[in-house]
Order: sequence, then C-alpha cells, then structure tokens
Amino acid sequence: MSIHSNFLTDIATDVKNLFLPPVCPVCGGTLRDDEGTFCLLCRATVPQTNFWHHADNPVSHRLRDMIPIRHASSFIWFVQGSKWQEAIHSFKYRERWRTAYEMGRWFGSELSRSMFYATVDCVIPVPLHLRRKLKRGYNQCDYIAQGISDGLSSGAEALSHTIRRTRHNTTQTALDSQERWTNVHDLFAVRKPESLAGKHILLVDDVITTGSTLVSCADAILRSVPDCHISIATLAASSRHFGLDR
Repeated sequence: MSIHSNFLTDIATDVKNLFLPPVCPVCGGTLRDDEGTFCLLCRATVPQTNFWHHADNPVSHRLRDMIPIRHASSFIWFVQGSKWQEAIHSFKYRERWRTAYEMGRWFGSELSRSMFYATVDCVIPVPLHLRRKLKRGYNQCDYIAQGISDGLSSGAEALSHTIRRTRHNTTQTALDSQERWTNVHDLFAVRKPESLAGKHILLVDDVITTGSTLVSCADAILRSVPDCHISIATLAASSRHFGLDR
C-alpha cells in the first residue's frame, strides 16, 4: 500500500473514531488510544488457562486418551454467562470476525512463549461445511487460525482449505456427549495430503467441550498423513465439560 493510501486510511479511521469511538469487544467500554483491541481491565482479568506452559494439562490429557497428539491447550475458560462467552458468541453468530482474529493473535503470542509450539509448521482451522459457511458468511476458525499464525514467532502459515467436511452434520450445540461422537464420525477428509507430509500441524478450533470434533478431524489427518505430527489449540475450554465450576 502506498504512503498516500496509508494517509487516506488514517484520515478515514480518525473520522470514524470521532463519531464511533472503538470499544472493547468484551466489556463494551470505550478504548483508549494505547489499549489496542481489548481494554486493560479485560486483559488483566481474562480467565486464562495457562495450559500452553504445561505438557500435561486437562485438555492434552483428555485428547491424548483418544488420539496421538504432541501437545494441546486452550487460551481461556469458557464460562456460561461471562463476558468472554459473549465475546466468543459475537464472532460465532454476529459477524464480529475481527474479535476472532485478535483473540487468535493474542493466543498465538502466548503460545510463542512456550517451547512446545516452537516447531509448528502450519496452522489448520477446523472447517465448516460449505452450506453452513455460506449461511454464516465466514468460518470463525479461519480468523482464529490466521490470528494464531500471525502471533506465533515460528512463521507457521495458516492453511484454511486443507481439510474439508464430507457432509453437512447437525450442529453439536444441543447434543449430549454420545450424540456428539456419533455426529462427527468420519466427518472430515484431507485435500492434497502430500503437502502435509512430515509437518507439525497445529489444529485450531474455537471451543473444546467433549473434544469429539477435534478428535474426528485429527484422526482424518493422521489416516491420510501418518508421518505428520499434530498439536491442538482452542480459544476456549468449556469449564462445565471439564468439571470445573469457575
């Protein structure tokens, strides 16, 4: 982009902010110029899990019982009724994709502080079926994955078209644990598996509950690319599904 274009963009942003000041996507408070995307209070009180600093954590323990993975972690706790739950719902259902990207970038910078994710070669989002993506207009996990990729110091590339859903399954939201596993059985397929051979893949989703979707997706990758290595990162972990009352 040219200097002239940057100048015009800055003017447009200043005019927009004059009439519509930027607000924190979590608490809704007006942001100061030095606060970035999230206000200082929300940054200070975010319910981080800090799982990425520990090889053995509740998310990795659950998933390793079902699928061979290197590492797994979640950024925050998904607590019913919290402001952070509302922020996640805003990008899942109300088109606030920028929040998904910025949370992903924040998470990626945190993952860079951990030695466990230093060798990640590529970041792959769990895909939506085309029908659901067209209805929603985007896949929020694409933005989370791109944010994580931009936040990581390893230079890992976000690859948003590597995995596809083979059918349009029922949403997981209203299903019990057993129904969730049945609903995602053989749900995914890999495009051009040779492009992933020998790579350390970071598989990304928004929220982990039972882990069924992630396990199904990871299993499809490992069956197609048996010499790759998989780690998993989700923006949030359901406190209810992990037996924690937070």
